[in-house]
Amino acid sequence: MTTQAALSTYTIDPTHSTAEFAVKHMMVSTVKGVFRELDGTIHIDEEEPTQSWAAATIQTASVDTGLAMRDDDLRSENFLDAARFSTITFRSTAVERIDETRWRVDGNLTIRDVTRPVVLETEFEGRVSLPEFGGQERIGFTATTAFNRRDFGLLYNTVLETGGLLVGDHVKVTLHIEAIRQDALPAGNAD
Repeated sequence: MTTQAALSTYTIDPTHSTAEFAVKHMMVSTVKGVFRELDGTIHIDEEEPTQSWAAATIQTASVDTGLAMRDDDLRSENFLDAARFSTITFRSTAVERIDETRWRVDGNLTIRDVTRPVVLETEFEGRVSLPEFGGQERIGFTATTAFNRRDFGLLYNTVLETGGLLVGDHVKVTLHIEAIRQDALPAGNAD
């Protein structure tokens, strides 16, 4: 007789998590930014981790590069069109263990209602439960991915007089995630 594995549910702590991105500017420098508002859920199958899954949502209007004029442009129809497409979403489709701390998380990324597969190269940073913080169990992950923004309909650009483009097509993303355990459910009862 097979016993059911415990499915531990964690919610992303938005005050201790970031979604960062980096894009080439004028082909010579890199502009970085973050999204300030993100949430999500991570479901971990403690006995069979490859059966785990995650889903996350980022509010597009929360983009912050440190320059208000650039942020307004990124929120505009030129790029994210935050008025029409208020969120960026990710939902995992497969989890593969690489070694003790590294995982490959395949999933679907949706930007501007265009969904494409991406791979998150993920590192498990650890697990902690501290009495002085209410005894809540917390886990941490760092994940990276990259994609071509044109694949998601982010086509706006300007050709420079000297050749080349104002904004690079290649986007690098780094996620620093801290999540808080909510409960433990029998496997198969995920939402």
